[in-house]
Amino acid sequence: MASAILSNDAEEFLSWLTVERGRAELTVRAYRRDLVAYEATLATRHKTVLTATMGDIEDHLAALRASDHSPASIARAQSVLRGLHHFLIDEHRSTDDPTAELDGTKLPSRLPKALSEEEIERLLGTVASGDAAARRDRALLELLYGTGARISEAVGLDLADLADGEGLIRLFGKGSKERIVPVGKMCAAALDDWLSPLGRGAMEPVRWRRRDDSAAVFLNQRGGRLSRQGAFAIVAGRARDAGIKRPVSPHALRHSCATHMLAHGADIRVVQELLGHVSIGTTQLYTKVSAEHLRSAYESAHPRAARWASRSA
Repeated sequence: MASAILSNDAEEFLSWLTVERGRAELTVRAYRRDLVAYEATLATRHKTVLTATMGDIEDHLAALRASDHSPASIARAQSVLRGLHHFLIDEHRSTDDPTAELDGTKLPSRLPKALSEEEIERLLGTVASGDAAARRDRALLELLYGTGARISEAVGLDLADLADGEGLIRLFGKGSKERIVPVGKMCAAALDDWLSPLGRGAMEPVRWRRRDDSAAVFLNQRGGRLSRQGAFAIVAGRARDAGIKRPVSPHALRHSCATHMLAHGADIRVVQELLGHVSIGTTQLYTKVSAEHLRSAYESAHPRAARWASRSA
């Protein structure tokens, strides 16, 4: 379905999102799938995006719900349709907005699934410096947890993005937005270990298959740039080795970085900058700690609360 031809109106909307709004490639791909499905529905009714009504859109969204699409997918599709019709009005191609009176799709509040600090220690402790693969895996885990990098940012990291001796690296986030983040001592040591002749040097091929591979920080066993799928497998496998029962993804390490920093008193604006969040509302998800943790932190930090806790103990 995703390869179907879209109308010129929809294609220009996607181009606008890419060029003017800086949307990431993977995000635009998801939007394209949503628009292909939408235009397919309209085609069965002999309609186009310029003649669609609110009833057409409501029926389309209802069909998505009936086909067991997740609330998040439906919310995204509805957002894309709103954006498309707003774009058509702004471009003076339409005067009517069929999405104007649509009810919003409510999503359940989902808290980030962070690992505990003890689980992080176990995870990193299972990967001792050894062969090239172990050095790479340790450096990848330290980078994901130490900087809060997205997995796409980690596997896209080039040697030129490492500021040697300055404790900084350059990451390219969503929409190719660049940011500079600090690297802690443990992460820096793991990267140095991996970038040594016994690490990355041992994985370098005699001849690079692609020029881009030679620039990559992280390599796979064949000497190519490590893929997202490969990085997922490394994180999941190392988590199993550490005895962590629940599934662990690279994003869980990003969540853990933010959660643990805030728990130790980091300013939320600093965490927002570190993670590359456009909206501070996204960062605020990490502040929703459990009632027990909040009470414990309050009683240990506030003088009056501490006195009451000791009296009632």
